[in-house]
Amino acid sequence: MLKYIGKRLLHLIPVMIIISIVIFAIVEMMPGDPVNAYLGVGSGTTPEQQQRLREELGLDEGPVVRYGLWLKRVLTGDFGRSLKYRRDVVDVIGQFIWNSFRLNIVAMILAFAIAIPVGIRSAVKKYGLFDNFWTVFSLTGVSMPSFFFALLLIFFIAIPTPWIPLNGMRTAIMAARGYPSRMAEIIDIGKHMILPVTVLTISSLASLTRYVRNSVIEVINQDYIRTARSKGLSEKVVIYKHAFRNALLPIVTLLGLYIPGLFGGSILLETVFIWPGIGNILYTSILDRDYSMVMAANVFYAVLMLAGNLLADVSYALVDPRVKVK
Repeated sequence: MLKYIGKRLLHLIPVMIIISIVIFAIVEMMPGDPVNAYLGVGSGTTPEQQQRLREELGLDEGPVVRYGLWLKRVLTGDFGRSLKYRRDVVDVIGQFIWNSFRLNIVAMILAFAIAIPVGIRSAVKKYGLFDNFWTVFSLTGVSMPSFFFALLLIFFIAIPTPWIPLNGMRTAIMAARGYPSRMAEIIDIGKHMILPVTVLTISSLASLTRYVRNSVIEVINQDYIRTARSKGLSEKVVIYKHAFRNALLPIVTLLGLYIPGLFGGSILLETVFIWPGIGNILYTSILDRDYSMVMAANVFYAVLMLAGNLLADVSYALVDPRVKVK
């Protein structure tokens, strides 16, 4: 297994180089001047001062040279300096990335905890009232954009309910004065997580429940399930001991691919709810022409996607003894 993981990691190196070239080319085609964005409107600087700043930032070189210099720095762990935050990009991402993890991990746990039992029951009670309800729910959830659902929650739930915060991660007054205890801070953050976590969870449930349902239906129609029933085993044992264990294989694969997709889908939600995560930082960095931040954030999402694919392959090999890795 370790040999297989090592080979896969080596194969990811040229993939990451190609991805970085594509990201760098896209960033290069972005409109606007990073120097003007850095100085701000009405800075009053002369063209000579702007040119000197351009040279200090390394923007006076050609794109090929700049990419080579950027790649050389990245290999040493240096992603450059953020034009907006006036700090190293690694420090900025390290500050906000855990906020995104906190939001998405909670949503992922809730989504799978709900989708698995609902999907199993929908498969067992196929075409029944329970299954039809979740079918309509899934179709509605897939069809409705997550940001639109977020706006509906804000209008119909957050605004009429004063104790549910509209945006942010902490209450500004409480954060400025200092929380009386660690538990008070956790409760405050938990309140701010209600809306974004709800949107992420429901958006994920729409596809997850159908995926689990179809996987279980495919398994319970196999011959060995009929054999288990003919032996007189209870339906609960047949479903949860025999059917679900085999239906779990594609679900485990889905878990590895679900993580990067969840983070990518939270970009708009973090922007809508002004959640201080990596998605919101990426959005504001694009608006501010903060090229170093845009490059670093996109590389993070690319690494997350590749790691998710590797995790899916490894997980599938671990849970399915029929899969051999070399």
